[in-house]
Amino acid sequence: MRKTDELILVTGGTGFVGSWAIVRLLQQGYRVRTTVRSLKKEAQVRAAIAPQVDPQDRLTFVAADLTTDTGWAAAMQGVDRVLHVASPMHTANSADIQTFLKPQREGDERLLRFAAAAGVQHVVITSAAAAAKPADDSTNWHSDETVWTQPNDPVQNPYQRSKALAEKAAWDWMADYDGPMQLTTVLPTAVFGPVLMPQNNSSQQLITLMLRGRLPGVFNIGFDIVDVRDLVDLEIMAMRSDQAAGQRYLAVADNLKMKAIAQLLKARVPVIADRVHTNTIPDWLLRLVARLNANAAVFIGLLNRQFRYTSAKAQRDLGWQPRSAETTLIDAANRMEKLGLLN
Repeated sequence: MRKTDELILVTGGTGFVGSWAIVRLLQQGYRVRTTVRSLKKEAQVRAAIAPQVDPQDRLTFVAADLTTDTGWAAAMQGVDRVLHVASPMHTANSADIQTFLKPQREGDERLLRFAAAAGVQHVVITSAAAAAKPADDSTNWHSDETVWTQPNDPVQNPYQRSKALAEKAAWDWMADYDGPMQLTTVLPTAVFGPVLMPQNNSSQQLITLMLRGRLPGVFNIGFDIVDVRDLVDLEIMAMRSDQAAGQRYLAVADNLKMKAIAQLLKARVPVIADRVHTNTIPDWLLRLVARLNANAAVFIGLLNRQFRYTSAKAQRDLGWQPRSAETTLIDAANRMEKLGLLN
């Protein structure tokens, strides 16, 4: 079947990853349908993608929410493949894992159920690298897709642990399913890159605070980084590959220390050079702040971490080649400046 004949469903079209998925698919000639919680968001999405691609008559919208069955039969009608990148809304500072797990698991199972009923060929679910964290955090090795995060891992916060449990539930659903539909999961690390809509910049909050001069220094942590555009490209490769059926793929480019990120942005984004601080904040101070601030607490698990994620499988199986993290960060910063997010 030609790309122009295929209809691809992208869940969560207003999101950071979802909006870029729409762009990349349209650029490759596909017809695209996307779900939004409210059709009032359609004009916003169209305006955001317009500088990247002209959808002509190849983009349509359906109102659907992962917490209810309403809208999903219509969303799946005539769809050939699905990129499931949306996540249900959640309370980010909750200590209860069920706050995150229940809507994620039920949302994934709902999507799989309606996709199977509609005769969808292939579903790609966006999980997270947090679902492939080794139990021994002191081990100096590369973590790959054979690794599953332990549900009670004390280093991971409830949201991170819930990603592994939700992904496992999707695979369990497929184990009980007797039909031709295929499933692949893609596990991205920290997703950075240029945002299409200002409201999508929350995923890069730490970098934004750094560029605004709101951080007095840098933490002694590193980030495994993947570009949002490369993540979407990997998901598109996976949805078209029979070899990818039944497989997990980690999406990661490079690991950069936070200090190296600060030094890079200070040197390459001159307009904010005097705002970025490169002195190191002591670990004890981060631990102290983390007791009071849930946003800071998520970085505790990155202190002294030795292992690295590897995308060797995606590169070997699908020929995926991500761009450098340096390019991703510079593009992200320049885009933030263009949108007025650094003032």
